[in-house]
Amino acid sequence: MSPHRPEVGDLFRRFRDRLAADGADRLGVPARPEASIHGAPADARADVTSQPQRNAEHTGRRAGRRGGRRGGGEELRVPEAEFTSYYGRPVLKAPVWKWDIAAYLFTGGLAAGSSLLAAGGQLTGRPALRRAGRVTALAAVSASAVFLVRDLGRPARFHHMLRIAKPTSPMSMGTWILTAFGPAAGVAAIAEAAGWLPRHGPLGLARRALPPVGHAAGLLAAGTAPALATYTGVLLADTAVPSWHEAYPELPVIFAGSALASGAGVGLLAAPPAEAGPARRMAVAGAALELFGAHRVETRLGLLSEPYRQGRPGRLLRAGRLLTMAGVTGALLGRRSRMVGAFSGAALLAASVATRFGIFYGGVASARDPRYTVVPQRERVEARRTRGGSVT
Repeated sequence: MSPHRPEVGDLFRRFRDRLAADGADRLGVPARPEASIHGAPADARADVTSQPQRNAEHTGRRAGRRGGRRGGGEELRVPEAEFTSYYGRPVLKAPVWKWDIAAYLFTGGLAAGSSLLAAGGQLTGRPALRRAGRVTALAAVSASAVFLVRDLGRPARFHHMLRIAKPTSPMSMGTWILTAFGPAAGVAAIAEAAGWLPRHGPLGLARRALPPVGHAAGLLAAGTAPALATYTGVLLADTAVPSWHEAYPELPVIFAGSALASGAGVGLLAAPPAEAGPARRMAVAGAALELFGAHRVETRLGLLSEPYRQGRPGRLLRAGRLLTMAGVTGALLGRRSRMVGAFSGAALLAASVATRFGIFYGGVASARDPRYTVVPQRERVEARRTRGGSVT
């Protein structure tokens, strides 16, 4: 082999050194004479940076020059997170309840408000008011039973709920409340037919016995009416549906006000103006509670108030608010007009329907959108971290 001809090993080392020098030049790093760390002095050996590290540092410097240059440059941001879930399914399973449960919320409140109206007419000597309240209470609680059995699928399931009484379960307590209210409202309404019975014979005895029995049954129904009017609000708030659960202080208030307003509507429709005084007072009290509670759920809950302001729930709640104000205004200004009183009563009944359906559909909408579940959970976690508490 000629002494002037380089060996293959020398060529390989020169080629490797050249590549290292070219790479260092491109990266802005001074070329090092050492081809390998193994033959370098101790100080050089400690200062050598690997090629991947230099690439990462160079990339970081370039990004910093591009995004952090004073007075210019594009700021790099992480894109906003999309609230999605596996296979496009919601985080929570939306309620399987349909419109019949929303109707059940209305008829239950109507039955409670009408029984209170009947008790007021009974205690103040207003027979037209008492009769309208008792008959409406029986019709409404009967409709409630139909809607409830329709949702349960079989009547026997309602009977099975009576095998236990669990005070911590709103569903269990609601079953017992309906069981106590229904027969009392029925007896009170049947007592209104005592005047149609003959005066003599066995039916004459029933004619004389029914009024005092109906009096006691009417007071019993009125005594359970507040629980009937509000337990459905507690039941909705006891679920995991975000906009229902977070509104647990307001839902019973809204439902109590709606029940009073609907009972007042019955009195304004059925009784003459001379007997409608208790109905007008009920209308004012019910409207105040309903409007206050509705305003709270639309403003206090932050993000979870959105379902009550948008879409179909928002339209229903706004309509309910306008109808409530119109009904109360007519009840107060049209005290001597039967037509104005009837218009006010119809407006209050329609307002109760709109409010109950608006609350129902607002909760369903919040369960279908994962944003209303994920964002409040993150906010609660961050709040606990800020307070220094443990996160479980």
